Amino acid sequence: MSAIKLSDCVSRIKESPTLSITAKAARYKSEGKDIISLAAGEPDFDTPQHIKDAAKKAIDNGFTKYTPVSGTPSLKQAIIDKFKRDNNLEYSLNEVIVGVGGKQCIFNFCLAVLNSEDEVIIPTPYWVSYADIVLVSNARPVIVQCGIEQKFKMTAPQLEKVITKKTKLLMLNSPSNPTGAIYTKEELQSLSQVLIKYPNILIGTDDMYEHVKLKDMPFYNILNIEPTLKDRCVIINGVSKAYSMTGWRIGFAAGPSYIINAMEILQSQSTSNPTSISQVAAEAALSGNQACMKPMITAFRERHAYVVKSFNEIPGLSCIEAQGAFYAFPYAKKAIDLLFDQKILKEKTDLALADYLLEKEGVAVVPGSAFGSEDYFRISFATSMENLAEAMKRIKRALSV
Repeated sequence: MSAIKLSDCVSRIKESPTLSITAKAARYKSEGKDIISLAAGEPDFDTPQHIKDAAKKAIDNGFTKYTPVSGTPSLKQAIIDKFKRDNNLEYSLNEVIVGVGGKQCIFNFCLAVLNSEDEVIIPTPYWVSYADIVLVSNARPVIVQCGIEQKFKMTAPQLEKVITKKTKLLMLNSPSNPTGAIYTKEELQSLSQVLIKYPNILIGTDDMYEHVKLKDMPFYNILNIEPTLKDRCVIINGVSKAYSMTGWRIGFAAGPSYIINAMEILQSQSTSNPTSISQVAAEAALSGNQACMKPMITAFRERHAYVVKSFNEIPGLSCIEAQGAFYAFPYAKKAIDLLFDQKILKEKTDLALADYLLEKEGVAVVPGSAFGSEDYFRISFATSMENLAEAMKRIKRALSV
């Protein structure tokens, strides 16, 4: 029997590179190989105890049934309170939705607003799923290259240059995955002045790493700078990173009620409600003592300083400091060129470099091309200092040829 032709939709996209590399590293490890994985983007800390206790109590109380599709009213209220407390933004219950992770919220947002031939502006380096989600939505990603020389942030002239009559959406991510870049107040002001001139462009802001700040600097959402954009802006956030709750799968979005309602319709026909127990845990996270984040962020700051210094001491690499998240994104073109010239790499690509580091030294990193930026690679420093020290030693050995 011949294979049945798969859908055009699935043929447009690829497997998540981070998940693929993480799975490959895990397979090698299960085979007994000495592997240090710096690929996965999740904190290595446990979920705070008061959050776990809330989940246990929910189970004991029998809170294990369906909930409203868009989330429990009490969790949605906790999200509203969070936006007011942390961001000075006001939303109503019908302007908030809870999803199965931030990824589902972005997925539903794009499916709710995008049509064939719509264009979505995505500054690169971008989170690996943005472009593919746009492609699933039958729209076209418009990639704007923002390299290390401009600190991985899109400028207002770059934004205006790529706007066309087909532009429907701009996706912003600050703090950024994979670079840790944070847009300043002045940078968001410049972008907002462009957007004001184009009232038909929606804005999606992915603030998932809002609280994971590596520098003592304020966090701004574009709505803090230009409130008039609120009627066409959807904010995506969640509990995964700040509270070390990746496996609980709770994200949320806030925006105009007609868009949120459309996202709820889509969700009602896919996953339906997020897990009831996880919703209780997320409510405890958002409503509880926020000091639980401090030990994790303190550790991330120490690790960040160490890996940036280490990378800049390795021949062929250049790494600038991040402002948020828990990633480093070194520029590796010189190292790639050198290894290729010496016939160590078969191809002059970041993919070949990532394969070389995994096969030769047992260090798993994510190639920059997965994020739309060739000649870079991403590491997560959400692992122990012991692992990082060993990984840096191995990477230096691999590149010192």
